[in-house]
Amino acid sequence: MSSIKYIEEAVAYLQQRGFDKPEVGIILGTGLGKIIENVEIEVEVSYNHIPNFPTATVEFHKGKLIFGTLEGKKVVLMQGRFHVYEGYSLRDVTFPVRVMHLLGINYLLVSNASGAINGNFKKGEIMLIDDHINLQGDSPLAFRGVEKMGERFVDMSAPYNPEMNHKLEQIALKKNIKLHKGVYASVVGPQLETRAEYKYLKIIGADAVGMSTVPEVIVANHLGLSVSAVSILTDECDPDNLQPVNIEEIIAMAGKAEPDMITLFTNLIKQL
Repeated sequence: MSSIKYIEEAVAYLQQRGFDKPEVGIILGTGLGKIIENVEIEVEVSYNHIPNFPTATVEFHKGKLIFGTLEGKKVVLMQGRFHVYEGYSLRDVTFPVRVMHLLGINYLLVSNASGAINGNFKKGEIMLIDDHINLQGDSPLAFRGVEKMGERFVDMSAPYNPEMNHKLEQIALKKNIKLHKGVYASVVGPQLETRAEYKYLKIIGADAVGMSTVPEVIVANHLGLSVSAVSILTDECDPDNLQPVNIEEIIAMAGKAEPDMITLFTNLIKQL
């Protein structure tokens, strides 16, 4: 069975359930599910009910696809995303992006929780992703037949839509939200980085590091979607003063910055 057929089966199932021509897709990172409270929900479907869909395994990812209205636009939200560190392939991780595209989205908004590499960035703040470094050692486009779904050699000179990013910066100014801008490095995980790795990430130009987002963004560019992504900075990765990681604190930090992220996303959606 071709992967196009897999995608079409998932889409047909969701359309039957009432997922009707969403304009915007939203992928929610760890600890960042509250934007759903702003959505007039029409349908929600557990991932494990959708044909050919991967299933979420990390306990704080609920694993639902949600369809509804947000700021007057039809949206589809992924509550819970997939990671390479859970044992998924990059094609699994990006399968939902292909499904949302076939459902009809033109725009993709992505959020993640990440560690601040840039010494000027503090935990609890937000970084707008301006560019990225793929350190996952693979590509979600490296498979036979990819050219049937779009251009094989995807241009990545501006993977994050400059116009949407500019709008987000304007919203941040207007709403008095501190919004950094920088480069996101995506690693496999699930272990956190060593001091030497943090030093290396700084040298190669990363401002923040996480374990997601880049595969989805690559595929969104492959499909011609306009993308913006933000990192919620949940910890500070200073190699000279590295503290043992506290996952509870990371989730709490995500929650602290989340209202600002919701303000950014909802106001951007209004303008799309």
